[in-house]
Amino acid sequence: MKKIAIINGHPNRDSFNFGIAEAYQEGARNSGAEVKVITIAELNFDPILHFGYQKRMELEPDLLKAWEIIQWADHLVWIHPVWWGGLPALMKGFIDRLFLPGFAYQYRENSVWWDKLLKGKTGHIITTLDQPGWYYWLLYGRPSVNQLKKSTLEFCGVTPVKVTYIGIIRNSTDEQRVKWLQKLRELGKRQQ
Repeated sequence: MKKIAIINGHPNRDSFNFGIAEAYQEGARNSGAEVKVITIAELNFDPILHFGYQKRMELEPDLLKAWEIIQWADHLVWIHPVWWGGLPALMKGFIDRLFLPGFAYQYRENSVWWDKLLKGKTGHIITTLDQPGWYYWLLYGRPSVNQLKKSTLEFCGVTPVKVTYIGIIRNSTDEQRVKWLQKLRELGKRQQ
């Protein structure tokens, strides 16, 4: 049985991202997967890494619980909107505070290389846009995907990491949203 962690990075419960998370979860559970959800907006933590990496901040209980879920999972599904080409600030703060040396990766002594401590896990980024995914990629170089996929997940050993774009959200109809939710149920069912 596959163990899936869904990490929802949208700060607003009324957003379409919550519907996406529920649809994916429904499909995954219906196919026999075990699913746990981390809703970043519901966690109680300081999203600012006040001392950079010079001094370790104590992790709040909600962050420790989220880390247990990430370690438990075989497959990490990240759901978030693209805002100003990047991740929502709260989601970025979650990563800053939690994906730390000794947790997600470890630099080797006297070396430029590092150990990837999340090896063996796979990932999927599902992101909503107010432009077509191809346009975001072609015109802007998909900075949020590069940051989360390459500079965070793959850096820590999560591979492969698939990407699904959902959009254009801003002008979407109810009919289009129903189709997207069905697509997400199918992705969940295939546990991708």
